[in-house]
Amino acid sequence: MSITIVPKSKQGQGAFNGGEIKENKPLGFPQDGGELKPYSNLFYWAHAWAEKTSTLGIHPHQGFEIMSFVLKGEIEHYDTKHQVWKKLQAGDAQIIRSGKGISHSEKFYKGSHIFQIWMDPNIVETLNQEASYDDYTAESFPTEQHEGFSVKTYKGVGAPITMDSIGLGIKEYILESGKHKLSLNKESVYSAYLIDGEISVSDGDLVQDDFMVVKGTVQLEITAERTSQLFVIESPAKLDYPTYLELMKKRMRSVQSR
Repeated sequence: MSITIVPKSKQGQGAFNGGEIKENKPLGFPQDGGELKPYSNLFYWAHAWAEKTSTLGIHPHQGFEIMSFVLKGEIEHYDTKHQVWKKLQAGDAQIIRSGKGISHSEKFYKGSHIFQIWMDPNIVETLNQEASYDDYTAESFPTEQHEGFSVKTYKGVGAPITMDSIGLGIKEYILESGKHKLSLNKESVYSAYLIDGEISVSDGDLVQDDFMVVKGTVQLEITAERTSQLFVIESPAKLDYPTYLELMKKRMRSVQSR
């Protein structure tokens, strides 16, 4: 088993509109700093929040699947496919399958928090597809109660989100104080963001906004020091297609060899 813990201090940071919107990035762009680089089909992960109500101007996306999960408050979204503003509230989620290309804008209300996560499907294929977009309300995601914890499924059995990126499971756990054992797939990579609380695993402790990557095990033992909220993405340990980063490196090598 391999566990990599990335504390908030070693993650990337970002800001928009003069600091009106701030970001903590466990997996950011190279200019953001941070310890992690893209892996599996996970390309980018930002926790963004609004210090005051602020709007990100319209900007384009291609190829990637852009997912947003509203953690607190509410946001509004506009895109060039639907050409209307749509509101998303705490617990809601959206996906933009950006395909050949789509542009969008987001309005953050003061105090709102979201995850924006970019998944890396087979770009060679998705760049030839029409863009599509879906909203999902909080009520559309199933929640199961277990002894000592609950789990909300965004992507997986019984959940409504559909996407081109393969092998994904997306869940949010509410862990009561105490010891827990989570069943995992040894052939998958698990990426976990601690939204709130304090937990311990075999390789160390995590507090709010810390991140960890878990590989090569069928079970993860967690001790929650208090009620804790953990957001987890399962993705394939191996992909059967080249990632965007691999394609860019190959292109750079080709240019340099000319």
